[in-house]
Amino acid sequence: MIFDLVGAQWFKSARSGAGKDCVEVAFLDAGHVGVRDSKNPGGGALVFGAREWDAFTADVTGGVFDHS
Repeated sequence: MIFDLVGAQWFKSARSGAGKDCVEVAFLDAGHVGVRDSKNPGGGALVFGAREWDAFTADVTGGVFDHS
């Protein structure tokens, strides 16, 4: 599936600080979510469906990706 990201409103987490080493997120049509590298905004983006995004954010919140 191809998504038009030209008009997407990208944002970073308020916790990202002043650095540029972050990801940016945009909420798209039909519940899709775009994710891109803030250092390379023209380098492409990943797009997730609503269920995939919900599962990912639940895993992040649940500590699944913690490296401690």
